[in-house]
Amino acid sequence: MAALQEYKCPCCGGSIEWNSSLQRLKCPYCDTEFDQATLESFDEDQKNDVEDDMSWQTQAGTGWAAGETDNMRVFTCKSCGGEIIGDKEMAATSCPYCGNSVVVPSQFKGDLRPDFIIPFKTDKKQAKEGLRRHLQGKSLLPRVFKDENHIDEIKGIYVPFWLFDAEAEAVARFKATTTNRWREADANCTETKYFQVTRHGRMQFEHVACDGSSKMDDQMMESIEPFDFKDAVPFNTGYLAGYFADCYDVTAEQSIERANNRIRNSMHSVMQNSVTGYESVQEESCKIRLNNATAKYALYPVWVLNTNWKGKIYPFCMNGQTGKFIGDLPVDESAAGKMFAKVAVGVGLVAFAASYLIWMLM
Repeated sequence: MAALQEYKCPCCGGSIEWNSSLQRLKCPYCDTEFDQATLESFDEDQKNDVEDDMSWQTQAGTGWAAGETDNMRVFTCKSCGGEIIGDKEMAATSCPYCGNSVVVPSQFKGDLRPDFIIPFKTDKKQAKEGLRRHLQGKSLLPRVFKDENHIDEIKGIYVPFWLFDAEAEAVARFKATTTNRWREADANCTETKYFQVTRHGRMQFEHVACDGSSKMDDQMMESIEPFDFKDAVPFNTGYLAGYFADCYDVTAEQSIERANNRIRNSMHSVMQNSVTGYESVQEESCKIRLNNATAKYALYPVWVLNTNWKGKIYPFCMNGQTGKFIGDLPVDESAAGKMFAKVAVGVGLVAFAASYLIWMLM
Protein backbone atom coordinates (compact mmCIF):
# COMPACT_ATOMS: atom_id res chain seq x y z
CA MET A 1 0.00 0.00 0.00
CA ALA A 2 1.38 3.39 -0.97
CA ALA A 3 2.07 5.88 1.83
CA LEU A 4 -0.30 8.81 2.07
CA GLN A 5 1.13 12.21 1.09
CA GLU A 6 1.24 14.47 4.13
CA TYR A 7 1.17 18.22 3.54
CA LYS A 8 2.20 20.93 5.96
CA CYS A 9 0.22 24.15 6.10
CA PRO A 10 2.20 26.94 4.34
CA CYS A 11 0.62 29.43 6.75
CA CYS A 12 1.26 27.91 10.18
CA GLY A 13 3.19 24.68 9.56
CA GLY A 14 0.47 22.39 10.95
CA SER A 15 -0.57 19.09 9.33
CA ILE A 16 -3.38 19.57 6.82
CA GLU A 17 -6.43 17.28 6.80
CA TRP A 18 -9.11 16.51 4.22
CA ASN A 19 -12.46 18.12 5.08
CA SER A 20 -15.29 16.04 3.63
CA SER A 21 -17.90 18.77 4.11
CA LEU A 22 -15.88 21.37 2.20
CA GLN A 23 -14.39 18.83 -0.22
CA ARG A 24 -11.11 20.66 0.28
CA LEU A 25 -7.99 20.32 2.36
CA LYS A 26 -8.13 22.37 5.55
CA CYS A 27 -5.67 23.19 8.32
CA PRO A 28 -7.30 22.42 11.71
CA TYR A 29 -4.99 24.91 13.44
CA CYS A 30 -5.49 28.13 11.45
CA ASP A 31 -8.60 27.14 9.43
CA THR A 32 -6.96 27.91 6.10
CA GLU A 33 -8.43 26.00 3.14
CA PHE A 34 -6.49 24.69 0.13
CA ASP A 35 -7.16 22.87 -3.09
CA GLN A 36 -5.02 19.88 -4.03
CA ALA A 37 -3.35 21.55 -7.03
CA THR A 38 -2.13 24.52 -4.95
CA LEU A 39 -0.55 22.29 -2.32
CA GLU A 40 1.09 20.06 -4.91
CA SER A 41 2.59 23.13 -6.59
CA PHE A 42 3.85 24.46 -3.25
CA ASP A 43 5.35 21.07 -2.34
CA GLU A 44 7.05 20.80 -5.74
CA ASP A 45 8.62 24.25 -5.36
CA GLN A 46 10.10 23.24 -2.01
CA LYS A 47 11.50 20.01 -3.44
CA ASN A 48 13.19 21.98 -6.23
CA ASP A 49 15.00 24.31 -3.82
CA VAL A 50 18.75 24.33 -4.43
CA GLU A 51 21.53 25.16 -2.01
CA ASP A 52 23.60 28.34 -2.18
CA ASP A 53 26.57 28.19 -4.53
CA MET A 54 28.83 31.08 -3.51
CA SER A 55 32.30 29.82 -4.38
CA TRP A 56 35.09 32.02 -5.74
CA GLN A 57 38.25 31.93 -7.79
CA THR A 58 40.66 33.74 -5.48
CA GLN A 59 43.91 33.81 -7.46
CA ALA A 60 44.31 37.52 -6.70
CA GLY A 61 47.63 39.31 -6.94
CA THR A 62 50.71 38.41 -8.96
CA GLY A 63 54.37 37.69 -8.22
CA TRP A 64 56.87 40.49 -7.68
CA ALA A 65 59.27 41.32 -10.50
CA ALA A 66 62.98 40.89 -9.92
CA GLY A 67 64.38 43.81 -7.89
CA GLU A 68 60.96 45.46 -7.46
CA THR A 69 61.01 45.19 -3.66
CA ASP A 70 64.68 46.06 -3.11
CA ASN A 71 63.79 49.53 -1.73
CA MET A 72 60.92 48.32 0.45
CA ARG A 73 61.25 47.61 4.17
CA VAL A 74 58.89 46.17 6.78
CA PHE A 75 58.46 47.97 10.11
CA THR A 76 57.14 45.88 12.99
CA CYS A 77 55.48 47.41 16.06
CA LYS A 78 56.86 46.10 19.37
CA SER A 79 53.56 46.82 21.11
CA CYS A 80 50.68 45.58 18.90
CA GLY A 81 52.61 43.46 16.40
CA GLY A 82 51.37 45.43 13.42
CA GLU A 83 53.46 45.40 10.26
CA ILE A 84 53.71 48.31 7.84
CA ILE A 85 55.70 48.74 4.66
CA GLY A 86 57.88 51.75 3.95
CA ASP A 87 60.82 52.61 1.72
CA LYS A 88 64.46 52.17 2.77
CA GLU A 89 64.83 55.92 3.41
CA MET A 90 62.12 55.97 6.06
CA ALA A 91 63.47 56.61 9.56
CA ALA A 92 62.17 55.08 12.78
CA THR A 93 58.58 56.06 13.21
CA SER A 94 55.49 55.47 15.33
CA CYS A 95 52.91 52.79 14.70
CA PRO A 96 49.79 54.15 12.96
CA TYR A 97 47.66 51.61 14.82
CA CYS A 98 48.64 52.17 18.46
CA GLY A 99 51.06 55.13 18.44
CA ASN A 100 54.05 53.26 19.92
CA SER A 101 57.52 53.17 18.39
CA VAL A 102 58.39 50.57 15.77
CA VAL A 103 61.60 48.58 15.57
CA VAL A 104 64.41 48.82 13.03
CA PRO A 105 63.03 47.72 9.65
CA SER A 106 63.76 44.37 8.05
CA GLN A 107 63.87 43.37 4.38
CA PHE A 108 60.47 43.09 2.75
CA LYS A 109 59.26 39.55 2.05
CA GLY A 110 55.75 39.59 0.59
CA ASP A 111 53.94 36.82 -1.25
CA LEU A 112 51.67 38.80 -3.53
CA ARG A 113 52.02 41.93 -5.60
CA PRO A 114 48.79 44.02 -5.67
CA ASP A 115 46.86 44.14 -8.94
CA PHE A 116 45.70 47.75 -8.48
CA ILE A 117 46.21 50.85 -6.35
CA ILE A 118 44.13 53.99 -5.89
CA PRO A 119 46.64 56.82 -5.30
CA PHE A 120 45.99 59.34 -2.52
CA LYS A 121 43.77 62.21 -3.72
CA THR A 122 43.86 64.12 -0.41
CA ASP A 123 46.84 65.34 1.60
CA LYS A 124 47.63 65.60 5.31
CA LYS A 125 46.31 69.16 5.49
CA GLN A 126 42.90 68.00 4.26
CA ALA A 127 43.00 65.10 6.73
CA LYS A 128 43.66 67.56 9.59
CA GLU A 129 40.75 69.69 8.41
CA GLY A 130 38.54 66.59 8.28
CA LEU A 131 39.39 65.82 11.90
CA ARG A 132 38.77 69.43 12.94
CA ARG A 133 35.30 69.35 11.38
CA HIS A 134 34.63 65.98 13.03
CA LEU A 135 35.42 67.46 16.46
CA GLN A 136 33.41 70.65 15.93
CA GLY A 137 30.37 71.18 18.15
CA LYS A 138 31.13 68.21 20.43
CA SER A 139 30.56 69.84 23.83
CA LEU A 140 31.14 66.60 25.76
CA LEU A 141 34.48 65.89 24.09
CA PRO A 142 37.51 65.67 26.46
CA ARG A 143 39.81 68.63 26.09
CA VAL A 144 42.77 66.44 25.08
CA PHE A 145 41.08 65.62 21.77
CA LYS A 146 41.18 69.27 20.77
CA ASP A 147 44.94 69.44 21.27
CA GLU A 148 46.69 70.31 18.01
CA ASN A 149 49.56 67.96 18.93
CA HIS A 150 47.36 64.97 18.21
CA ILE A 151 46.44 66.23 14.75
CA ASP A 152 50.10 66.05 13.67
CA GLU A 153 50.03 62.26 14.16
CA ILE A 154 47.84 61.58 11.13
CA LYS A 155 49.47 59.05 8.81
CA GLY A 156 48.63 58.01 5.27
CA ILE A 157 48.37 54.25 4.82
CA TYR A 158 47.62 52.11 1.80
CA VAL A 159 45.27 49.46 3.20
CA PRO A 160 45.09 46.05 1.48
CA PHE A 161 41.66 45.15 0.09
CA TRP A 162 40.35 42.07 -1.63
CA LEU A 163 37.88 43.04 -4.36
CA PHE A 164 35.22 40.51 -5.30
CA ASP A 165 33.39 40.56 -8.67
CA ALA A 166 30.49 38.26 -9.55
CA GLU A 167 27.09 37.95 -11.17
CA ALA A 168 24.64 36.78 -8.50
CA GLU A 169 21.52 34.85 -9.48
CA ALA A 170 18.90 34.39 -6.77
CA VAL A 171 15.60 32.59 -6.26
CA ALA A 172 13.63 33.82 -3.26
CA ARG A 173 10.33 32.66 -1.82
CA PHE A 174 8.16 34.75 0.47
CA LYS A 175 4.99 34.25 2.49
CA ALA A 176 2.74 37.27 2.14
CA THR A 177 -0.64 38.15 3.61
CA THR A 178 -3.52 40.52 3.05
CA THR A 179 -6.23 41.14 5.64
CA ASN A 180 -9.81 42.23 5.13
CA ARG A 181 -11.76 43.47 8.17
CA TRP A 182 -15.47 44.23 8.40
CA ARG A 183 -18.34 44.25 10.86
CA GLU A 184 -21.26 41.88 10.43
CA ALA A 185 -24.24 42.13 12.76
CA ASP A 186 -22.68 42.37 16.22
CA ALA A 187 -19.38 40.72 15.29
CA ASN A 188 -16.06 42.00 14.00
CA CYS A 189 -14.92 39.79 11.13
CA THR A 190 -11.40 39.31 9.79
CA GLU A 191 -10.33 37.43 6.69
CA THR A 192 -6.60 36.79 6.14
CA LYS A 193 -5.36 35.54 2.79
CA TYR A 194 -1.96 33.89 2.42
CA PHE A 195 0.14 34.04 -0.73
CA GLN A 196 3.31 32.32 -1.82
CA VAL A 197 5.41 34.82 -3.78
CA THR A 198 8.48 33.79 -5.77
CA ARG A 199 11.12 36.12 -7.18
CA HIS A 200 13.97 35.40 -9.58
CA GLY A 201 16.66 37.98 -10.21
CA ARG A 202 20.23 38.72 -11.25
CA MET A 203 22.59 41.42 -9.98
CA GLN A 204 26.10 42.32 -11.06
CA PHE A 205 28.52 43.01 -8.21
CA GLU A 206 31.80 44.77 -8.88
CA HIS A 207 34.63 45.46 -6.44
CA VAL A 208 32.90 44.27 -3.27
CA ALA A 209 35.64 45.38 -0.88
CA CYS A 210 36.90 43.46 2.16
CA ASP A 211 39.99 44.81 3.89
CA GLY A 212 42.82 42.33 4.27
CA SER A 213 44.26 43.70 7.50
CA SER A 214 43.30 42.38 10.92
CA LYS A 215 44.61 45.65 12.44
CA MET A 216 42.03 47.74 10.61
CA ASP A 217 38.51 47.62 12.03
CA ASP A 218 36.21 46.05 9.42
CA GLN A 219 33.26 48.30 10.29
CA MET A 220 35.40 51.43 10.04
CA MET A 221 36.73 50.36 6.65
CA GLU A 222 33.20 49.73 5.40
CA SER A 223 32.05 53.06 6.86
CA ILE A 224 34.54 55.11 4.80
CA GLU A 225 33.40 53.42 1.59
CA PRO A 226 32.75 53.79 -1.21
CA PHE A 227 36.04 54.03 -3.03
CA ASP A 228 35.65 54.91 -6.71
CA PHE A 229 37.46 52.27 -8.73
CA LYS A 230 37.66 54.56 -11.77
CA ASP A 231 40.76 56.11 -10.14
CA ALA A 232 42.48 52.73 -9.76
CA VAL A 233 45.66 52.19 -11.75
CA PRO A 234 47.92 49.16 -12.19
CA PHE A 235 50.12 48.84 -9.11
CA ASN A 236 53.53 50.49 -9.13
CA THR A 237 55.83 50.84 -6.12
CA GLY A 238 56.34 54.52 -6.98
CA TYR A 239 52.93 55.33 -5.49
CA LEU A 240 54.13 54.18 -2.06
CA ALA A 241 56.73 56.95 -1.71
CA GLY A 242 55.96 59.08 1.33
CA TYR A 243 53.26 56.76 2.65
CA PHE A 244 52.97 53.55 4.62
CA ALA A 245 51.45 50.40 3.19
CA ASP A 246 49.82 47.78 5.38
CA CYS A 247 50.86 44.14 5.05
CA TYR A 248 47.82 41.94 4.49
CA ASP A 249 47.37 39.19 7.07
CA VAL A 250 43.84 38.17 6.08
CA THR A 251 43.80 36.17 2.85
CA ALA A 252 41.26 36.32 0.05
CA GLU A 253 39.98 32.89 1.07
CA GLN A 254 39.46 34.11 4.64
CA SER A 255 37.52 37.13 3.32
CA ILE A 256 35.02 35.10 1.26
CA GLU A 257 32.47 34.82 4.08
CA ARG A 258 32.37 38.62 4.51
CA ALA A 259 32.02 39.14 0.75
CA ASN A 260 29.23 36.57 0.57
CA ASN A 261 27.39 38.21 3.48
CA ARG A 262 27.53 41.62 1.78
CA ILE A 263 26.24 40.14 -1.48
CA ARG A 264 23.58 38.07 0.30
CA ASN A 265 22.27 41.08 2.28
CA SER A 266 22.02 43.17 -0.89
CA MET A 267 20.19 40.42 -2.79
CA HIS A 268 17.76 39.79 0.08
CA SER A 269 16.94 43.49 0.35
CA VAL A 270 16.33 43.93 -3.38
CA MET A 271 14.21 40.78 -3.59
CA GLN A 272 12.06 41.67 -0.57
CA ASN A 273 11.55 45.27 -1.69
CA SER A 274 10.13 43.95 -4.97
CA VAL A 275 7.25 42.21 -3.14
CA THR A 276 4.65 44.94 -2.77
CA GLY A 277 0.89 45.21 -2.34
CA TYR A 278 0.69 42.96 0.73
CA GLU A 279 0.10 43.73 4.39
CA SER A 280 3.01 41.57 5.54
CA VAL A 281 5.91 39.88 3.79
CA GLN A 282 8.13 37.21 5.34
CA GLU A 283 11.08 35.63 3.57
CA GLU A 284 11.04 31.82 3.65
CA SER A 285 14.12 31.12 1.55
CA CYS A 286 16.63 32.82 -0.71
CA LYS A 287 19.16 30.76 -2.63
CA ILE A 288 22.04 32.45 -4.41
CA ARG A 289 24.33 31.17 -7.14
CA LEU A 290 27.43 33.09 -8.23
CA ASN A 291 28.75 33.12 -11.79
CA ASN A 292 32.20 34.33 -12.91
CA ALA A 293 33.16 34.93 -9.28
CA THR A 294 36.71 36.28 -9.09
CA ALA A 295 38.83 38.29 -6.67
CA LYS A 296 41.47 41.00 -7.13
CA TYR A 297 44.05 42.47 -4.76
CA ALA A 298 44.28 46.26 -4.38
CA LEU A 299 45.65 48.96 -2.09
CA TYR A 300 43.26 51.75 -1.07
CA PRO A 301 44.34 55.09 0.50
CA VAL A 302 43.34 55.80 4.11
CA TRP A 303 44.40 58.52 6.56
CA VAL A 304 44.67 57.12 10.10
CA LEU A 305 44.90 58.77 13.53
CA ASN A 306 44.86 56.94 16.85
CA THR A 307 44.50 58.83 20.13
CA ASN A 308 44.87 57.29 23.59
CA TRP A 309 42.40 58.31 26.27
CA LYS A 310 42.45 56.65 29.71
CA GLY A 311 44.08 53.50 28.40
CA LYS A 312 41.79 53.10 25.39
CA ILE A 313 42.73 53.76 21.76
CA TYR A 314 40.28 55.82 19.72
CA PRO A 315 40.87 55.38 15.98
CA PHE A 316 39.86 57.88 13.30
CA CYS A 317 39.97 57.20 9.57
CA MET A 318 39.49 59.29 6.46
CA ASN A 319 39.02 58.00 2.94
CA GLY A 320 42.17 59.18 1.16
CA GLN A 321 40.29 59.44 -2.13
CA THR A 322 36.93 61.03 -1.21
CA GLY A 323 37.64 62.70 2.18
CA LYS A 324 34.90 60.84 4.07
CA PHE A 325 35.81 60.97 7.79
CA ILE A 326 34.64 58.67 10.58
CA GLY A 327 35.59 57.82 14.16
CA ASP A 328 34.12 57.25 17.61
CA LEU A 329 34.61 59.89 20.30
CA PRO A 330 34.85 59.53 24.08
CA VAL A 331 32.69 61.49 26.51
CA ASP A 332 34.09 63.77 29.19
CA GLU A 333 32.30 62.34 32.25
CA SER A 334 32.65 65.57 34.22
CA ALA A 335 31.06 67.65 31.45
CA ALA A 336 28.37 65.02 30.93
CA GLY A 337 27.56 65.03 34.65
CA LYS A 338 27.15 68.80 34.67
CA MET A 339 24.93 68.71 31.60
CA PHE A 340 22.80 65.93 33.11
CA ALA A 341 22.40 67.97 36.30
CA LYS A 342 21.22 70.99 34.29
CA VAL A 343 18.76 68.87 32.34
CA ALA A 344 17.48 67.25 35.55
CA VAL A 345 16.96 70.65 37.17
CA GLY A 346 15.14 71.88 34.05
CA VAL A 347 12.87 68.84 33.96
CA GLY A 348 12.24 69.19 37.68
CA LEU A 349 11.20 72.84 37.30
CA VAL A 350 8.87 72.00 34.42
CA ALA A 351 7.30 69.17 36.42
CA PHE A 352 6.87 71.47 39.45
CA ALA A 353 5.29 74.20 37.33
CA ALA A 354 2.88 71.70 35.77
CA SER A 355 1.90 70.31 39.17
CA TYR A 356 1.37 73.81 40.58
CA LEU A 357 -0.82 74.77 37.62
CA ILE A 358 -2.96 71.64 38.04
CA TRP A 359 -3.31 72.39 41.78
CA MET A 360 -4.40 75.96 41.01
CA LEU A 361 -7.06 74.76 38.57
CA MET A 362 -8.56 72.19 40.92
